[in-house]
Amino acid sequence: MMKRVIVAMLSVALSMQAASAQEQTQGQNNVQEQQTTAQAPVPEPSQTRVPDNEDILKKITEATSPYFYPNLMMRYKNGEQLTDDEYHYLYYGFAFQLQYKPLENNKGMDRVQNVMSRLAIDEPSVTDIDELIAACTEAMEQDPFSPQLLNIMAYAYGASGDKKREKAYYDHMNGILRCIGNSGNGLKEKTPMHIIMFSHGLDYIAAKGWNYLKGRIISRTVEFVPFTVPHNKVKGYYFDYSRIYWNKPENYTFKRERTWQINNLKPREYK
Repeated sequence: MMKRVIVAMLSVALSMQAASAQEQTQGQNNVQEQQTTAQAPVPEPSQTRVPDNEDILKKITEATSPYFYPNLMMRYKNGEQLTDDEYHYLYYGFAFQLQYKPLENNKGMDRVQNVMSRLAIDEPSVTDIDELIAACTEAMEQDPFSPQLLNIMAYAYGASGDKKREKAYYDHMNGILRCIGNSGNGLKEKTPMHIIMFSHGLDYIAAKGWNYLKGRIISRTVEFVPFTVPHNKVKGYYFDYSRIYWNKPENYTFKRERTWQINNLKPREYK
């Protein structure tokens, strides 16, 4: 039997509005990102598999391939169970799709934040849950593999009594987290975890229940995100963000996304 566990996190006023006010008054770009301190069940990596872009492009574009992208995406959206191989080609294959625009503002995410800011987590109204699902659906058109959005969808469907979809989104969230974790150990610049959105790296850390500070771009392809407190002597994780800038618009100004701090949720736990 599945058991949905909700753990209180920082309120919206403290985590977003207060941080925003601090940035405006102090003019700082290095405001500490506020995250939950509750532990969460992040799947442990099974084996390292650095994404091979040529292999991925070949496999996802061959109609006879088991990883043909339209088929994988259809199964994903239908909530079907996928293997680690399928998550690998699905997640990194998205970087080759026309819909992949990681540097554009996600208006759907703005809607999600607005709904979550007024939502009563423990006793949400039917109207708010319906609107939350609609907002997440819109946001996922641009960012279909966001661990944060998958987590919220699991919560929303669980709150609505749809256990099948709740479990499906929970499984997808863990599949994506596992995919990222399998792409590298993140302990060195030469062995980073590979992400297709900056927020996914932050979500990976936050899903462990760890706090982090502002990330630092240390090379043309790698970012280092330090933890507020070292974990097992590890001071932070390295993430390869190279795919994000494949089609960088001219005159684009980098802006750090906030993540995993818009609600009172942590990743779902099931027993």
